Amino acid sequence: MATENRTRPGGRSARIQQNVHLAVNELLNEGRREELTVPLIAARAGVTPSTIYRRWGDISILLSDVAAQYFEVDEVPPETGAYQTDLRAWAHQFFEEMSSPTGVQYINDVLVGNQGGGKSGACAAYANAQIQQIHVRWPGTQKPAPGEIVNHVVAPILYAIVFGGNSMTDKDVDALVDRLLQATANHTEADT
Repeated sequence: MATENRTRPGGRSARIQQNVHLAVNELLNEGRREELTVPLIAARAGVTPSTIYRRWGDISILLSDVAAQYFEVDEVPPETGAYQTDLRAWAHQFFEEMSSPTGVQYINDVLVGNQGGGKSGACAAYANAQIQQIHVRWPGTQKPAPGEIVNHVVAPILYAIVFGGNSMTDKDVDALVDRLLQATANHTEADT
């Protein structure tokens, strides 16, 4: 049984991971999800099936690893001119990406192959990093703590996607952000 993927930076190990991830993504993009097998992925990646079994254990863990990379966001969150509108724009972008068919599938893949919570923790870290970028951009501005954004915006979005049949709308996202910003303003006023 494989444990969490322990890849050394660079070298042969990194090339194998890159080739296997690329093979999985190519096969998924070709619409071959139902056909995915370790031997098919190995053949496409140019490695032996035993390499995949040794590193990932089974296909669900491999798919979780590939999906977790989907959540790595290199983009800087949109800058709109104010903290509140930056947060709203980011929340809409997050909602759009996660509620897309690809996003929903990757969420499911992360959850199914998530041994020990490492992949879901990594996905949470990516969202937190984006929230931090917005926070740093607006020093001195009244804003909710990053954990509050996760609890009151990110979590309801993901819950609606995973358990609510993806029934949330853009208007619902606006309402989540508005309630959080209002609660933060009320809390700050009560402290003064």
